[in-house]
Amino acid sequence: MRLINAMLLSLFVLSCSTGPKPIYYGQDACVFCKMTIVDKQHAAQLVTKTGKAFKYDAIECMLNDLKEWEHPEVQHYLVADYANPGVLTDASGAAYLISQEIPSPMGEFLTAFESEDKRNETVQDVSGTALDWKALKVEFEVN
Repeated sequence: MRLINAMLLSLFVLSCSTGPKPIYYGQDACVFCKMTIVDKQHAAQLVTKTGKAFKYDAIECMLNDLKEWEHPEVQHYLVADYANPGVLTDASGAAYLISQEIPSPMGEFLTAFESEDKRNETVQDVSGTALDWKALKVEFEVN
């Protein structure tokens, strides 16, 4: 009985986590455009302070959703790290690149990198506009 109670308690604690939730590529749908999330290099996720996760197939979907955000306060803004497909990183500390040479799912050519160094390595191979989180929010007119 103790084992069952411990397992139930663990399940309850894990289900109440306010951290990122796994994105099931090829199964989960973007909450903004409703497309199936398949691109591990451009996905994004918001997690509210209550732990509800909102998953996106592209960073631009997340930004466009934020323009009219009527959900609970956001705890985590997360974006896929282009250099590490499937790995989410903190959006506010990420480095961004808008490059016609790197297509994104919704056609904005927007890509995120965990660090400026990783973005700068990519910029050596492609042209584009480098942005930080603050400049990106201005670009997409997000408060």
